[in-house]
Amino acid sequence: MFTKRKFLQLDLKQKHKKCAELLRKYFGQTSWSTEEREAYNALLSWMKLLPFSITDKKQLADRYHWHLQQASLSLKEHNLLPRLRTGDRPIGAEFLPIAIYLDGIRSAYNVGSILRTCEAMRIGKVYFSERTPYLDNEKVQRTAMGAADLVPCAKAISLDELPKPILVLDTSDQAISLHEFVFPQQFTLVLGNEEYGVSEALMQKADHILEIPLCGVKNSLNVACAFAIAASAIRSSALCES
Repeated sequence: MFTKRKFLQLDLKQKHKKCAELLRKYFGQTSWSTEEREAYNALLSWMKLLPFSITDKKQLADRYHWHLQQASLSLKEHNLLPRLRTGDRPIGAEFLPIAIYLDGIRSAYNVGSILRTCEAMRIGKVYFSERTPYLDNEKVQRTAMGAADLVPCAKAISLDELPKPILVLDTSDQAISLHEFVFPQQFTLVLGNEEYGVSEALMQKADHILEIPLCGVKNSLNVACAFAIAASAIRSSALCES
């Protein structure tokens, strides 16, 4: 906590942001102590707001999002409170022996989403190109929501050192439908930059180009969304083989 004097120096939106941060800190706890309730209500009193009694997790979550709204903070996924679940498995399945190569992906949020999908589907090891935000990036960590600590990762590895064949997920006249391709047991899947896709240098090394059949006017998907579809197909293929 910080002093009343320091808190009052903040503008109104920053004050609401600090309240939200405090509630987020308490959300994952099994109980909320009297001291913690008093600390939150102290912030409210400094803002000339009435005390607020929070009795359950849903009420706390609603109050947290109210503060975010007052702070004019957009509801990005990393601002969501963690889901409280008791059904997580103590041990996941083995990761499939494949490699996922991130070729110049710029968005840390996309990287975090890709890591979440890798962990959920237990798909391979993730290799980062030099220009792709790595695990030390705060936005990657926040968007991955714990998955970054569970997925095997490595940085700045040459594509030539990774398992063959090389599969590229992109749009091309020579592409094979993702749903028609027979996945081998080992391979490397390359995911490209959000703007221009996989670099020409890596396209030249591709053994196969895969695409997701689309029905709309737009000829592309967000890279993290596209990977989630591909990951599901890869995991389904592995289950069929086993």
